[in-house]
Amino acid sequence: MEHLFYQIALTKIPKVGPITARTLVSYCGSPKDVFESNTKALLKIPGIGAQLVQQIKSTEPLTLAEKELWHLEQHGISALFYLDDQYPSRLKNYPDSPLVIYFKGNTNLNPDRVISIVGTRKPSIQGTAFCEEFLEQILPFNPLIISGLAYGIDICAHRKALELKLPTIGVLAHGLAHLYPPAHHSAAQRMLENGGILTEYGFETTAEKEHFPLRNRIIAGMCDALLVVETARHGGSIITANFANDYDKDVFAVPGRIKDPYSAGCNALIKTHQAHLLESADDLIRMLRWDLSISGQGIQQQLFTELDVEEKNIVNLLRHDEGKDIDTLTYLAQKSNSEMAALLLELEFKGVIKALPGKRYVLV
Repeated sequence: MEHLFYQIALTKIPKVGPITARTLVSYCGSPKDVFESNTKALLKIPGIGAQLVQQIKSTEPLTLAEKELWHLEQHGISALFYLDDQYPSRLKNYPDSPLVIYFKGNTNLNPDRVISIVGTRKPSIQGTAFCEEFLEQILPFNPLIISGLAYGIDICAHRKALELKLPTIGVLAHGLAHLYPPAHHSAAQRMLENGGILTEYGFETTAEKEHFPLRNRIIAGMCDALLVVETARHGGSIITANFANDYDKDVFAVPGRIKDPYSAGCNALIKTHQAHLLESADDLIRMLRWDLSISGQGIQQQLFTELDVEEKNIVNLLRHDEGKDIDTLTYLAQKSNSEMAALLLELEFKGVIKALPGKRYVLV
């Protein structure tokens, strides 16, 4: 609990975002050490000035962290630090990912497959129908469905996922003491049983305009692929698509009529090669290689005897827990980045492993 206390306190330092916080932790050693380091040591850290040191030495971050911990205990909320194993692995390696995530629900944040779905708050009948049909088509793969619990396509995706018993998570732009919009309270309550609600904001933080674009980076970062169903040329869905592209995620957009304002954003994403054109779930299934048969297991077993010691080590790491990202494999195998990249490439050539979005790998 002491570790969590200082982890949360780090997020309460004014004007300290994820990047600065990571810098402090890397130089000091731990969140606790950030607060216990002397002024002279803190001032030696690049980008850390006297004003920020004064804020670190203030008692306010610690007081706010104590209050936050009380809310967590009272309301059954989990707080995940970016170095925790339970923290979403697809999100954690980006420098701007949240330092701490607050989660309430009942699902694995690191499943085999994750799809984020976003779109306009004023969808057409066709857009809503497409969203629902898409989820029906990917049901056999049991992906986690992520969206922003907003009006329109977001809530359509959540409600259909609930109907199909697919796990679904709503990423919020405020603390868990509130729910915006209030009209979606019933859906959010149902999501707690198979999915949940998630935010980077402290319990009592209200929904502010500037929070929503930041919320969208979490929706983009947590997924294997982002689907944009309908959107205008500007707005939250385009921001989310931009984040997804920056994070090297696969982005898909549903094309629409040329003069339809809520298809203009999707058409533009496709036209400028920022999104794959998606006409049905089959397009996404093939692109993400979900349709590959597991019949290759027999071939893989034959090839295993031909692998060298280092290659067998990688296979064993994936056999116990498939879907590891390259950074995790590099750390576990105690290899350099270049050595690991070469090993993974050789295993792909031999048909033993395959690459997934987000530089994750699984056995074929």
